[in-house]
Amino acid sequence: MWSLRTRFTALLVISVVLVLVVAAFVTATLLRKPPEAMFDRALAEKAELTSLLLRADPSVAEKMHIRIRERPPQYRIDREETEHVRAEASREGYTSETLVLESFGPHSKAIAVRLDGDRWAYLDFPGPGPGPFPFLPLAAYLALVATGMAGIAIYASNVMMRPLRILDETIAKIRPDGIIPELPETGPMEVRTTAKTINRLSTRLNAAVSSRMRMIAAAGHDMRTPMTRMRLRAEFVSDGDDRQSWLKDLEELDHIADSAIRLVREEVSPAAQEEVSLDAVLRSVAEEIRETELPVEQGAIARALVKGAPFALKRAIRNLVVNAATHGRGAAVVLSSNGEEAELTISDSGPGIPQNLLDRVFEPFFRVDQARRQLVPGAGLGLAISREIIENHGGSITIVNRREGGLLQTVRLPLCTPAQD
Repeated sequence: MWSLRTRFTALLVISVVLVLVVAAFVTATLLRKPPEAMFDRALAEKAELTSLLLRADPSVAEKMHIRIRERPPQYRIDREETEHVRAEASREGYTSETLVLESFGPHSKAIAVRLDGDRWAYLDFPGPGPGPFPFLPLAAYLALVATGMAGIAIYASNVMMRPLRILDETIAKIRPDGIIPELPETGPMEVRTTAKTINRLSTRLNAAVSSRMRMIAAAGHDMRTPMTRMRLRAEFVSDGDDRQSWLKDLEELDHIADSAIRLVREEVSPAAQEEVSLDAVLRSVAEEIRETELPVEQGAIARALVKGAPFALKRAIRNLVVNAATHGRGAAVVLSSNGEEAELTISDSGPGIPQNLLDRVFEPFFRVDQARRQLVPGAGLGLAISREIIENHGGSITIVNRREGGLLQTVRLPLCTPAQD
């Protein structure tokens, strides 16, 4: 997809080129040499008029400085041109005998017209003009002009599109936590105005996001007090089944509140960075999950050092593996490294996710099937928290359906240093 600046520049360049092409066509049409037949017809007509005039009044030759001589020698006669002129004269019904002489100049013609006996009138005429139209020099000139105009068009488009380019670059620089970096308010008036507008927008958005994050965290904290009271009251319920139902629901509410608070912490409070052995974290997570009797299969695990917060990375990986083991009937984990980044794949054999819902899996509180909330407890925040942590560490996460069934979760994180052979 071309950017607006590229399309605007292309439009300017194409417009300039089209104008030059039209100008070249008009120039070539106006400067085109007339056909040779027209020139030959003009010579035949002039010869006929001269013959009639001098026969009627021979004194005109002296007044008009027309030379009267004998028939020109054979070597001076241009036979090919003479035949052309005679053909045009015959076509027009002229009777004068005309000879075209060899020309010593590139832009002139000389003819001899028979008057009577051995008397011939010699006349000079301008030639039909230069040779073929100079298309090559004209094309080179137009190419030079087009190059200069294209350079001007590119410069003009860059200046005019700079505010839009600032918008595009700003969007590309938005951090995973949604923070828009402040732009320097320098340059031309349009650029300064654009930067000021974006900075004001950034300030308002950051304030709004922070406010909502604080609201979520406060709600999570406030939920714990009434839940604690409800848990104490549930202990006094005489019916054992009702008590267990109350405790189960309270446990799920507590899990939702805790997940919401964790999501806020990951968005607004990035942890300190240090070297983390990703392979050790993965083995630890797999071992802990197996202790809960969830099926986890370890494949090849390569050594990989990444920079980040060990507890946050462990929480992100645990969420992904638990999600696969719980909903996908078992998880299979593989860790590899290509020298620049570590790649963790987590596959399962579950039912997968409908293709039209794949883009929503990272939304907070999203569940593929709301009815499954009764069977599998959870707040629907695990994937959202995992993506927030991974993107804060400069990585990426993708989820796709496998052809053989189930999901494939792929996590990529940059390594601390390129791997040594």
